[in-house]
Amino acid sequence: MTTTVCTGVSAAAFPSFTSYVRARGPVLLRTARSLTSNACDAEDLLQTALTKTYLAWERIEDHNALDGYVRRALVNTRTSQWRKRKIDEFVCEELPEPEMVPAPDPAERQVLRDALWRAVLRLPDRQRAMVVLRYYEDLSEAQTAEVLGVSVGTVKSAVSRALGKLREDPELGHAA
Repeated sequence: MTTTVCTGVSAAAFPSFTSYVRARGPVLLRTARSLTSNACDAEDLLQTALTKTYLAWERIEDHNALDGYVRRALVNTRTSQWRKRKIDEFVCEELPEPEMVPAPDPAERQVLRDALWRAVLRLPDRQRAMVVLRYYEDLSEAQTAEVLGVSVGTVKSAVSRALGKLREDPELGHAA
């Protein structure tokens, strides 16, 4: 964890601060992470708390209680962020609700899947093999070519012809 404090005073001015951050940084980051919703916010929160600690370093009398000081800075900083959070509201005539689209009927989806599979089974063996490998097995064109021992160009042209046949299949005509 790298900590840079922008105060005009070099971090080398307080080597004990640098040592403290190196030693306790991971533990303090876990604490910050528990106060925020994501890792980036936790890093920012810890950075801010460490900056406040650095600025007060000479005033902190008991360096054995630094963890408590930094944790209090973390909590106070996070609380301030919550309070400052701005929520914009916009008045509009219509609510921006998404239009309710009914979910497709599972039976109709199954009928379409069955029709598609029957159409794939009607393809010539080589085209069927390429379509199955490309779209059912999710292989790339190069992987399909390697499995079948053909060139990538052969796969491209055969799959293109097979898709054309599927588009023209009368049983799938209503799905297009």
